[in-house]
Amino acid sequence: MIQSVLCEMLGIRYPVFQGGMAWVADGKLAAAVSEGGGLGIIGAGNAPASFVREQIAVVRSITDKPFGVNIMLLSPYADEVAACVAEEHVPVVTTGAGNPSKYMKTWLDAGIKVIPIVPSVAMAKLVTRLGASAVIAEGGESGGHVGELTTMVLVPLICDATDLPVIAAGGIADGRGVAAAFMLGACGVQMGTRFLSAEECNIHPNYKERIIKAGDLCTMVTGKRLGHPVRSLRTNFARNYSKAEYGGMPDEELEALGTGALRLAVQEGDIQNGCFLSGQIAAMVNRVQPAADIVREVMESAEPILKGAAAWVK
Repeated sequence: MIQSVLCEMLGIRYPVFQGGMAWVADGKLAAAVSEGGGLGIIGAGNAPASFVREQIAVVRSITDKPFGVNIMLLSPYADEVAACVAEEHVPVVTTGAGNPSKYMKTWLDAGIKVIPIVPSVAMAKLVTRLGASAVIAEGGESGGHVGELTTMVLVPLICDATDLPVIAAGGIADGRGVAAAFMLGACGVQMGTRFLSAEECNIHPNYKERIIKAGDLCTMVTGKRLGHPVRSLRTNFARNYSKAEYGGMPDEELEALGTGALRLAVQEGDIQNGCFLSGQIAAMVNRVQPAADIVREVMESAEPILKGAAAWVK
């Protein structure tokens, strides 16, 4: 069985994180992943602390395994959610869409393992100095908020920039992706889009069907003009947003155009007006299965690939 320093550090069986997807990664999904041996993560998104506290209670009612909370630092509720996870002594906090510096000491004093998502070498070095336990190097192939660099480029750069364990994310859906991540120097992987097909995932059936039927050119990136690009499925909403983005619409109106679109996709399955966040690997997700099976499958299929790597060396 594949083991890494992350397993001992976090008390998990497999070095597999489930991405903290806003409106998607609730307590039920996080608990299922943790029960399956990975690290389930609640996505705080733009939700208030009361919602996060409820989901933490859901996880703890289902499993006693370690879990985490992802905090989107652009959220207007970031301050109160940051305080909430410290009060609840959540085992792990991951962060995204910003710089976690202002919260690091509070979390570390609460005994929390802090694992920020880092889109650049500079951010990796910063959070290393601040006491992070590990970092997540997330390439632009991923769904949701994305950076400029691909996973293939970013992971080895981050591995060279820090002595902390590195978790690779973006474009990983099967054992081949896991094996590649380890070869690049990572100690584990984070998957988001693959878990959209989990039985325990609460997304609307329309959303799940879109992921299952996705093709290789299924996604596009919008929001670059506003400074926070987002990858989603090519839907009517995404195409219309792109036209507005490059058609001269004022920034305030463009921001308003996207407000609530993710909720419409997740909760209502609104094909016309919803924003269906997805990574490029949606084309490799082809069936619904329990979250625990996803975790086990990707790790078990990675083993023979890694063992067979010596065949290329003469």
